[in-house]
Amino acid sequence: MTSPTDQAETVAYLRALAGTDPIETHISLVFLGPDTVWKLKKSVHLAFLDFSSVEARRHFSERELALNAQAAPGLYRDVVPIRRQLDGTLALTAEGPVVDWVLRMARVPAADFLTTIVAESRLDPPLLDAIADAVAAYHQALQPLPNARPDMRWIADGNVHSALDAGLPPDTVQAWGRAITRALDTLTPWLEQRAIDGFVRRAHGDLHLGNVCLWDGKPVLFDALEFDENLATIDLGYDLAFLLMDLEHQIGRPAANRVLNRYVARTGDAALVEALPAFLSMRAMVRAHVAARSGQPEAAQSYLASAIAYLRPAKPIVVAVGGLPGSGKSTLARALAPELGSSPGALVVRSDEIRKRLFGSAPEQRLPQAAYTPKISRQVFEILAETVRQAAAAGHAVVADATFMSAKHRTMVTEAARKTGVSFAGFWLQAPMKELERRVAARTGDASDATVAVLRAAAPHDPGPVDWNPIDASDANAALARARNFLPDPLEAC
Repeated sequence: MTSPTDQAETVAYLRALAGTDPIETHISLVFLGPDTVWKLKKSVHLAFLDFSSVEARRHFSERELALNAQAAPGLYRDVVPIRRQLDGTLALTAEGPVVDWVLRMARVPAADFLTTIVAESRLDPPLLDAIADAVAAYHQALQPLPNARPDMRWIADGNVHSALDAGLPPDTVQAWGRAITRALDTLTPWLEQRAIDGFVRRAHGDLHLGNVCLWDGKPVLFDALEFDENLATIDLGYDLAFLLMDLEHQIGRPAANRVLNRYVARTGDAALVEALPAFLSMRAMVRAHVAARSGQPEAAQSYLASAIAYLRPAKPIVVAVGGLPGSGKSTLARALAPELGSSPGALVVRSDEIRKRLFGSAPEQRLPQAAYTPKISRQVFEILAETVRQAAAAGHAVVADATFMSAKHRTMVTEAARKTGVSFAGFWLQAPMKELERRVAARTGDASDATVAVLRAAAPHDPGPVDWNPIDASDANAALARARNFLPDPLEAC
């Protein structure tokens, strides 16, 4: 352990209190007791923070409590002083000179940390959705800061310096620095507009897998970055990107893609895909130099390679998936999306989710019949088409998921692709009526409100594939294989 010598007595006291050695990071010591956790900030002065004084450690401990208590109620308890008693010993007491300050938290079982859940392959689709919901709720509760202008170039330059200091290959790091600078320069007008539109907020700042756990059975975000307001006052897309990058790197594209699409379904912030390549790249570089400093050379090289790869463009495509309720549109859309375009795969734009968002409802919450008027449906498809156009224009792949029973709706999505000059592929899913009825009747926890009665009423008006590619969707795996045959190489470079 490398705790500062001026805190040796405090460390010994907390070790005895917890009954075990602490978990150590470069800026903190975390002591795990049976039902209480004590977090002590190290007496360190680094390039990006100064915890060298007792008062500074108190200030930043209280700042950490304030930032996290609302998002993780019950997990964070209080900040308390460690005082010297009359007999010279240390204690958490109300009287005596203050020696140091410590943040008190509740003990979370090791099995409930996301890193453990990932390592044990327990991160299933419902939990991924719940994590995305937690991040969306966290972001939406934050105050917009339209006058703030995060200096992304400064953050990128800081990563270059940190990577060089950590011993990563100078030529590779400098090449990345030039590439990310070009990308950020291109994004300058977009970043400016995002701030004006309210997407810059005092966010979590350090939203990786290690800072999410289950609390009362639900995902909560904790350990928000407390020591630098500049690093945490950022675009919400950049905040989300750390989690997406971590998911893709440690699990794979499907997990990251699901979280991205669930987050967008809840917030409507499809525009964030414009900057995802740069945001993911910067987050991967953070991981690269942290891994290098932590004595993990293989991980460092892997993250460095990812940081470079994220900046390589991939050819976008617009895919539309239509058909009757129960034909497997959403199943196919979710399966195809991770394979298409730039990381972490295509944006899935689903009409059912747009409709739920218009009514302020969760995707799985059923809506009344009044939500399905022609006027509202027209609004839903206008949003769908504009989202497709916007994402495709940004160079990101898109999968549009809707019944597309109306020729007008199909034209809207094909025109959105045509206006951006992006390739288009339309799929029309078909299956026997009995199979469709079985699927609809068995469906639970889905954004679609279609019932068997709705299916039967729609069936006589099924236009068929027309000029889209027909897909026999009786078997989901076979349907995915057939759809792939109609598509170009999903990762074909521009």
